[in-house]
Amino acid sequence: MRPRAPRLACLIARPVLAMAIATGGGAAAQQATSAAGSAASGAYLVRAAGCIACHTAKGGATFAGGREMKTPFGTFYTPNITPDKKTGIGAWSDADFDRALRHGTAPDGGKYYPVFPYASYALMTAQDASAIKTYLFTLKPVERANRAHELRFPFSMRILMRGWRMLFFADTPLKPAGKSPEYDRGEYLVRALTHCGECHTPRNQFGAMRESLFLAGNAEGPDNELVPNITPDKKTGIGDWAPDEIAELLKSGESPLGTDVGGAMREAIRDGLKFLTEADRKAIATFLLAQKPIANKVSKTKS
Repeated sequence: MRPRAPRLACLIARPVLAMAIATGGGAAAQQATSAAGSAASGAYLVRAAGCIACHTAKGGATFAGGREMKTPFGTFYTPNITPDKKTGIGAWSDADFDRALRHGTAPDGGKYYPVFPYASYALMTAQDASAIKTYLFTLKPVERANRAHELRFPFSMRILMRGWRMLFFADTPLKPAGKSPEYDRGEYLVRALTHCGECHTPRNQFGAMRESLFLAGNAEGPDNELVPNITPDKKTGIGDWAPDEIAELLKSGESPLGTDVGGAMREAIRDGLKFLTEADRKAIATFLLAQKPIANKVSKTKS
């Protein structure tokens, strides 16, 4: 079942529909209706995908990029994804956007670093990717030049990404498990749209997720934060949590222990996850609790 878009998306859709009615013409009206629906869906998907938090610098314009992301490989700066034609994505075609989002390839053929979670977005449907672009192109263009990454050698050599992709990038869409509609929706949200594994899964020395420890927590998360184990292990994960408690955390940020989440997860909830429908939050809970429990206490290694 498709999620209902938030009120913000409705405000985007109405002017487009009004324009179609004012200009008349069945074909034009149908196209405008389709575009409005796609933008409304895209607004919801952008929230789910966490685009706001990652592509907005502290004190900067929303979606205009510049967010600093510190990693063991150096510091990355997120790009401008407003429809500005000089410094953003305003000159990108539909095909350009799809190749970037789902295949990790820039319009000029360059390969993106996996700090951009295209390995997860590759599991997204082409329809959802198109809706995200449609929504982003309704935004106000912001002229803000992208800042170059500051990476340690040899990671500063982007050509290495070709080898990385051969080893670690599948570039295939997600095939539903078919266990239940709620499970399948939860899997799509966790693995693709909300890309939970990108933060909650430890990585190897090449920066690729260790699938054998999927969602088992990460001692070197965003900005070197500890990211908890969210497998259903009862001692080190969320095995004692009820589905409603997980859904509530995704909405309010409050855990069953009465504590509030912090760091990157607080941003993810504030700017994205709290806007999900209740059905989608429960689908995430269903999928998480159905995973293999992995005993893994996340902590910093003493040097």
